[in-house]
Amino acid sequence: MTLIERIGKALEPVMLLMGLISPLATLPQLYKLYFSHGQYALGLSLTTWSMYSFIALLWTIYGLYHKNPTIWVGNGLGFLMYLAMVAGIIDRVGFTF
Repeated sequence: MTLIERIGKALEPVMLLMGLISPLATLPQLYKLYFSHGQYALGLSLTTWSMYSFIALLWTIYGLYHKNPTIWVGNGLGFLMYLAMVAGIIDRVGFTF
């Protein structure tokens, strides 16, 4: 086994953890959107959050296809978080860019 392969194998659990933590970074945005500063939803980009959602969905499908939880777990969670942002923006201000 090469050095790169050993490093990659050692990073698997770390990357799974990072895949879980990364989407959780959206929680403060979700809190502001739904509970504390909904009036600022107009400043959020529906296009951006929709693209994040779509990309995360594609990565989730890709990870499931390859049976790689390091890919699909975090991206699946990200898809749900980003989709919640999309729904909140639409609910607060409608379909905007």
